[in-house]
Amino acid sequence: MSTSQFKVERVQGAPVSDAELLEDLVLVARDHGWPTVGLRQYEKLGKFSHTTISRRFGSWNKALQLAGLITSNEINLSDEALFENILVLWQHFGRQPRRSELARAPSTISQSPYNRRFGSWLASLDAFVTYANNVGTESPANPTPGVHRTGRDPSLRLRWQVLQRDRFTCCGCGASPALSSTVELHVDHVIAWSNGGETVLENLQTLCSACNYGKSNT
Repeated sequence: MSTSQFKVERVQGAPVSDAELLEDLVLVARDHGWPTVGLRQYEKLGKFSHTTISRRFGSWNKALQLAGLITSNEINLSDEALFENILVLWQHFGRQPRRSELARAPSTISQSPYNRRFGSWLASLDAFVTYANNVGTESPANPTPGVHRTGRDPSLRLRWQVLQRDRFTCCGCGASPALSSTVELHVDHVIAWSNGGETVLENLQTLCSACNYGKSNT
């Protein structure tokens, strides 16, 4: 004779917390091995209404981002946002990223927006490289008048130049994420920006996190 198990049922109309909504998004994704959850998928498998989630967080994609999932149906992403995600992956792996790697962290964008914008993943990579290698239009970002002629944070193009020049390898110890998945690369100032160093190619270097965090502020 089987014994039935009791479970608490949510009273209709009872308030739901933000944490509960995000937790259920993560649960649906995790149970099915998905990197994201679409509206139709969640409507079939989730505990709550997708309209409730969209209203609560402003949009479905914002809810996915807060839940730590990737966005899959965003159609108004700028080229630079798409290229930034490619550079994040290239820096993370220390090599040209593969299409399948869009489906997991650190990617925050799935392949669909790339296919819509550029036609294919290979065409997306070609467009990124063309964009990143175009340094003629590069200009200093947010310089501090009287102190710096460049801003503190290197642009996407400048980070790409540094990583390419250094072959996605730490200038301190030679570590590379292409050889070890535990290596995390940073683009760092040789002479610290706080000490007057400028954000230019000659004053930037690739360091792994261990070398960067152990480096003195010189």
